[in-house]
Amino acid sequence: MPLVLNEDQNMLKDSAKNFCSDNTPITQLRRLRDDKDESGFDRDTWRQMVELGWAGITVPEDFGGLGFGYMGLGVVMEECGRTLTASPLFGTAVLGSSAILHGGTQEQKTELLGQVVGGELLLALAVEETPHHNPYGASTSAEKSGGGYKVTGSKKFVLDGHVADKLVVVARSSGNAGDRDGLTLVLVDREASGVTVTRTIMADSRNAANIEFAGAEGVMLGEEGKGADVLDKVLDTGRILLAAEMLGSIQECFERTIEYLKTREQFGVPIGSFQALKHRAAQMFCEVELSKSVVLEALTALDEDSEQVAELASLAKTRLNDTYNLVSSEGVQMHGGIGMTDEYEIGFFMKRSRVCEHALGGSAFHRDRYGVLQGY
Repeated sequence: MPLVLNEDQNMLKDSAKNFCSDNTPITQLRRLRDDKDESGFDRDTWRQMVELGWAGITVPEDFGGLGFGYMGLGVVMEECGRTLTASPLFGTAVLGSSAILHGGTQEQKTELLGQVVGGELLLALAVEETPHHNPYGASTSAEKSGGGYKVTGSKKFVLDGHVADKLVVVARSSGNAGDRDGLTLVLVDREASGVTVTRTIMADSRNAANIEFAGAEGVMLGEEGKGADVLDKVLDTGRILLAAEMLGSIQECFERTIEYLKTREQFGVPIGSFQALKHRAAQMFCEVELSKSVVLEALTALDEDSEQVAELASLAKTRLNDTYNLVSSEGVQMHGGIGMTDEYEIGFFMKRSRVCEHALGGSAFHRDRYGVLQGY
């Protein structure tokens, strides 16, 4: 398994890096935060991303996409992570598209994926109901009603839920909360009767939503009671692509910190010459390099549809959770007092790291899951 990018992937990476540097610097996120933008992302920038084909990188050509694979989308997510780009790319092109690809009928794929690729449709995955990640813990109900389903219950921490046109809701058609069997995925219009959306602004200035469903009608994705088969694939795809975004943020945070160590002086010398700080920088470097390898292997496994995807998804998410926490914390501390101020951008990375850590499962969840998958 070659852990390197090919020529086309490197070209896409360079293109994404240039775009993000020019169009989505952290100053854009700061502006969106300060202006309390109702969308939480710049719609003109999103339109440009769509025109570049980013929304359709993993969508097969049969449905209007590029069919360029998860490694291709991974390098784009990585560059978005470097500038903390706020966009619907993760919620729509990763989580939402994956749900339709793995669970949708041919007719649904043709209709919906074409709209995603064209930037006409935003999606969000509604899975969480408690403060802790518990994908099988849904108690939200899905009752058959005519040709569709009525959804009743509530969801928390729905990434980009306030702007999504359609919601992929993880509901229960049978069994009890915690059972793997009995889950059903239902596609619900955000504007449907019985849907109440409350936007939340998180610590990293990004968006999620709390959503209440009161008999909201939708259509099924996949098979009744077997939604976990689709959900597992969607979540593992999301974990790996989120890890790719985190990798970009980690590298940017690390590089900014090293540059500061080289230029900030104390007692007439750069603080990077102090042995204690050298040791801490060396530790960060090792963790960053390990994280790169883990993400590349996980993305490759996705493209190859490997049997190890689940294990590598938990491995990648755990590794990147821990590395991002370490590097962002060290970055703020090594910048000293100014690192704690809003004036310096290094603090934005620490805030983003804390949200990413808990999205789709924290390290404790994934260490346990990895052990179970290994037979322990």
